[in-house]
Amino acid sequence: MSKDNKPIGPSQRMLRVGELVRHALAAIFARGDVEDDALRGSVITVPEVRMTPDLKIANAYIMPLGGMHAEEIVAALNRHRKFIRGRVAPQINMKFAPEMRFYVDDTFEEAGRIDSLLRSDRVQRDLDGDEDESQD
Repeated sequence: MSKDNKPIGPSQRMLRVGELVRHALAAIFARGDVEDDALRGSVITVPEVRMTPDLKIANAYIMPLGGMHAEEIVAALNRHRKFIRGRVAPQINMKFAPEMRFYVDDTFEEAGRIDSLLRSDRVQRDLDGDEDESQD
């Protein structure tokens, strides 16, 4: 809780709607409903959809399988976002369909960067130093 007793982070409703939108997007991409040369032959995953507190904007983080041409695919999806919104609307059963915004999901890249840092010689040396001190 924050100082003014408001919850920190997304609400349950934001998480629930984000998950509904994520499933709808995954189904649309699996069926190949969006026709664009940049998307042809691409398998697109949707690891996360973050909703704004008013549920009017869905920020969808996507990653093509293998990570190839991610920026081009995001640009293509953003070009077709009104069409995609129209396909998502009937699947999520809400009064208003959220506006779609697509971004490249960099969580795998960030996790890899953190993993390589943890495996670095400098960190390993520090960890080995801690073990020596604990044996004293």
